[in-house]
Amino acid sequence: MIDLCELLYARGLPTGERLTKLVRHQSSKWDIESLVSHGQFELYQSNQGRPVFNCKYLVSFLGEKHSLARLFGVYRVKSVSEDTGTSLPWPAGYLYPHMPPGRLWYDLEKLPTFVDLEKRVVIDWGLSTRSWVQWLSPREVVEILPTGYVREFPGFDEVLLTYQELCEVVANPTSNREWHRALGSVAGVYLITDLRDGLQYVGSAHGADGILGRWKSYAQTGHGGNRLLRGLLAKNTPAANSFQFSILRALPTSLTRDEVLGNETLYKKKLGSRAHGLNAN
Repeated sequence: MIDLCELLYARGLPTGERLTKLVRHQSSKWDIESLVSHGQFELYQSNQGRPVFNCKYLVSFLGEKHSLARLFGVYRVKSVSEDTGTSLPWPAGYLYPHMPPGRLWYDLEKLPTFVDLEKRVVIDWGLSTRSWVQWLSPREVVEILPTGYVREFPGFDEVLLTYQELCEVVANPTSNREWHRALGSVAGVYLITDLRDGLQYVGSAHGADGILGRWKSYAQTGHGGNRLLRGLLAKNTPAANSFQFSILRALPTSLTRDEVLGNETLYKKKLGSRAHGLNAN
């Protein structure tokens, strides 16, 4: 068994009692994954209502199914300040501007010696998942995932990928071989949602490489050649980071192009993506 403490200490984390805390972020109110994909997670983490980060170092995890947790980063707790109420709690563009802010703001510095382990080290948090902040103690490392691994393929109906995750899947075929096998085995109708405003684009994929072949073009360009998406990114290049990819219907690759396009047209009508979305036709 690999122990988390042994792994961290071997990488240079200082040893000693009451130096390091573990934190497992999971919320039923806020979409933590969206905060991560928008680069706002560390801002969210730095704000707390109570002095829970009363330590020198912080090992941060994202909660996963059951009691599992995946490493997000290791930080030095540099300082803490108290909000006097004279400034706005969240900057413009924050995903959840109505989130009640805590009174404490922590200055957290990510330690570079642990970067290669981020999103790869999975631990079992144990039975007390409600205790989301705990002092560092021995616990089992369940798995060390390969570099570039996104997550287990969930089935076509449950595919939800951020743009960054799609890029990771495409760029790391060995680490995400099940995604490549599954997405390359079917044609289908897919949906791109701009999470900033909810606008949607319905597209389709057909041919030998199926959905995987079509989605590779989005990973490369962000817009996949679509006129409205290209115009959107021309005005705001980082906008692609707000795109979410899902599958509306998986279809056999034996269907003709016209048959696949017929399914695409049906979903455009159902979702109104021509009148109120990102489909030009």
